[in-house]
Amino acid sequence: QVQLVESGGGLVQAGGSLRLSCAASGRTFSSYAMGWFRQAPGKEREFVAAIIWSSGDTYYADSVKGRFTISRDIAKNTVYLQMNSLKPEDTAVYYCAADAISYPFIMVVTEYDYWGQGTQVTVSS
Repeated sequence: QVQLVESGGGLVQAGGSLRLSCAASGRTFSSYAMGWFRQAPGKEREFVAAIIWSSGDTYYADSVKGRFTISRDIAKNTVYLQMNSLKPEDTAVYYCAADAISYPFIMVVTEYDYWGQGTQVTVSS
């Protein structure tokens, strides 16, 4: 059973940085993609970034390109989301997701079967 545990959320001022972590367990992830999604109050869950576990290829939503960086540590089975130049509109619950899928499906919420519990990110103005 795949388990994903996020950490690293918190409160930060606009322009600041946070790094989210997603510790994955339960299987070998060599054929998987790992994604970060976010959901703000009253809004649908949206794609933020994804990484192909085997190749390290990365994909980003236009709204975070150039500010956020997704990466993975294969030895630790952990995916990271480094978030810089944060804006109040980045405020949301951030979720880690995993599944054996490839581009372009890695940007689609409904394509992922495995999800973490979420971590709150709040950016104050």
